[in-house]
Amino acid sequence: MSWLDTLLTGLDAVRTHRLRSGLTVLGIMIGIGAVILTVGLGQGAQNQVSSEINALGTNLLTVSPGSTTSSSGIRDGFGTASTLTESDATALSSKTVAPDIGAVAPVASSSETLTTAVNTNNWTSTVVGTTPSWQTVRGRTVTQGRFIDNQDVTDHTAVAVLGPTTASELFSGIDPVGQTVNVDGIPMTVIGVLNSVGSSSSSTTGSDQDDQVIVPITTATERLFGSTSLSSILVQSTSSGTLSAAYQEANAELLALHHTTTSDADFTIASEASLVSTATSVDRTLTILLGGVAAISLLVGGIGVMNIMLVSVTERIREIGLRKALGATPPLIRRQFLLEASMLGLTGGALGVLLGVLGSSILPDIIGYPITLSIPAGLGALVVALAIGLVFGVYPASRAARMAPIDALRSE
Repeated sequence: MSWLDTLLTGLDAVRTHRLRSGLTVLGIMIGIGAVILTVGLGQGAQNQVSSEINALGTNLLTVSPGSTTSSSGIRDGFGTASTLTESDATALSSKTVAPDIGAVAPVASSSETLTTAVNTNNWTSTVVGTTPSWQTVRGRTVTQGRFIDNQDVTDHTAVAVLGPTTASELFSGIDPVGQTVNVDGIPMTVIGVLNSVGSSSSSTTGSDQDDQVIVPITTATERLFGSTSLSSILVQSTSSGTLSAAYQEANAELLALHHTTTSDADFTIASEASLVSTATSVDRTLTILLGGVAAISLLVGGIGVMNIMLVSVTERIREIGLRKALGATPPLIRRQFLLEASMLGLTGGALGVLLGVLGSSILPDIIGYPITLSIPAGLGALVVALAIGLVFGVYPASRAARMAPIDALRSE
C-alpha cells in the first residue's frame, strides 16, 4: 500500500466518525489557540512594559537632593533640600569625569497656575525647567512645533512646550502652537506639544507625564521660581550595560563636589534597574502561569486523540485482521493509524492557529490589553499539534500492529 492509499484510507476513517473526530479536533484547537493567545499576551505585556519604562527614560538615573531639618529638629524627606545646582549637572556632563554618562538634564520643577487669554481657561500643572537634553533623557518627541533649544536657554526665552493633557485643558479645539499661556502671571509663548506617554511613578514629573509644561531652565530659575536650586538631575548612561558604571561615576563626582562622604551625602541616586527587574519578573511569572494552563489544555487534547484512536482500533479489529491476512505488515498497519492521529492533530493545530489570530484581533478591545502575534509561536504550535497526534497515537497504532490475524478475524 502506497502513502497515497494510506492517506486516503485515513481520511475515510476520520470522515466515518465525524462527531468523534470533530470533538477531538476541538480539544486540540482550544489548546493550540490558548498557547498562541498566551504567548501573544506575554509578548504584548512585555512590549507595553518596555514602552512604559522607555517613557520614564532609558538607562535612567535620578539624582535628588537630600533632606532638611527644621529649627525644631523635625527632619523632612529626601528631595526637600537645596543641594543640587546647575554646576553639578555640568560636572556630570564631562566625558573626562564620567565617560559612561551619555546625557545629563538638570530639572527645576514646581506646580504653577496656568491661564490663557484666548479662552480664559485656567489649569494647575507641573512646570519643568530644563535643557534640550531632557528630550533625549526622557525619550520624548514633539507632535507639534518644536522643543526648546540651547538658544532658548542662553537667551532666557519665555517659551513653553506643553504636555498633551495640558494643551487639551488650556486650548481645547484650538491649535496651541503660537498661543500664549500665562505661568503664574508671566506670559510664555507655546512652541510645541509633547507626545503622549501616560502616567508614571517618576517623582521628577508627577504622576502624569502628559500634564506638564517644559520651559528653558534659565527662564524657570530666574523668572518663574526665583531659585537656582534644582529639583533633580536626570542622568542617562551610554547603554544599559554601563548603568552601574554611570551610577558609580555620578556618585563619586557629586561626593567630591559637595565635600562629603557616602554616609553623610546630601543627595540620593535612584536607578530604574529595580523597576525593570520587577516588571520582568512579574511578566515571566504570569507567562509561566498562563503557559501552564495552555499546556494542560494541550494534554487534554492529546488524551482525546489517544482515546479516539483506541476506540478506532477496537471497532476495526476485524478490518485489521483482514488487512494482515491479505499481507499488510505490522509497520503498514502502524503507519495507517499514526497517519490518522497526525491528521487529527494537524487539523486541530491549523484551526487553533486560526482561533489565535481571530482572538488576537478581537480580545484587545474587550480586555484592554495588547496581544502581539508571533509567527514562530504559530509555527511552533503546528509542530506541537502534529507531535501530539504522533505521540498519543503511538500506543493505539502499536496495539493494532501487534494483533494476530486469526484472533482479529474471529473477534466479534
